[in-house]
Amino acid sequence: MKSKKKPAFDAQAFLDSAGVAKKVAEFRRKETIFSQGDPSTNIMYIQKGGVKLSVVNESGKEAVVAVLGPGDFFGEGCLAGQPIRMGTATAITPTTALVIQKNEMIRVPHAEHALSDRFISFMLARNIRIEEDLIDQLFNSSEKRLARTLLLLARYGKQDHPQRVLPKVSQETLAEMIGTTRSRVNFFMNKFRKLGFIKYNGGLQINNSLLSIVLHE
Repeated sequence: MKSKKKPAFDAQAFLDSAGVAKKVAEFRRKETIFSQGDPSTNIMYIQKGGVKLSVVNESGKEAVVAVLGPGDFFGEGCLAGQPIRMGTATAITPTTALVIQKNEMIRVPHAEHALSDRFISFMLARNIRIEEDLIDQLFNSSEKRLARTLLLLARYGKQDHPQRVLPKVSQETLAEMIGTTRSRVNFFMNKFRKLGFIKYNGGLQINNSLLSIVLHE
């Protein structure tokens, strides 16, 4: 007898069903949501748009550690007792996020036991993806990093359609996200377009075939 497949975690339904007190915040493109060193008092959930998480070392060099989109939480370090933000969160497109106070989010798993396990699994999967982002930054070429970033922004694997129109993201922003120059991004974007991996048609459309760049040795 086959076991029933565990339902996918629906973060918005989780927040609604648990009766979480929250407020909606709107952020402009390139607006700082919180900065490294700020008090860590809340967790956020992205409803629309995109957010990059970055850290800056003592010499002022910035590294992007994650690119997040709709359905992702961020700022969860406060739940683990972090008193200050360990990195900076910046909106990469116009972004709408739910802001949930730390004490409220701590209450939820105790009130909704049926959903708490799935929430924990969801957060662990998110952390695994951030580790993959770090490995990507350390070991992959800028071409692979760009391809992977475009797929993540297009929510690859989270929709049935082979193509998806991305919100407007400038080449300068993409360059910052993957740690290269705008000219290199422009070169690779033109290459991807000629190969049919992307196209411009009322916005930037990403074809799942772009995955071949990521998988290519």
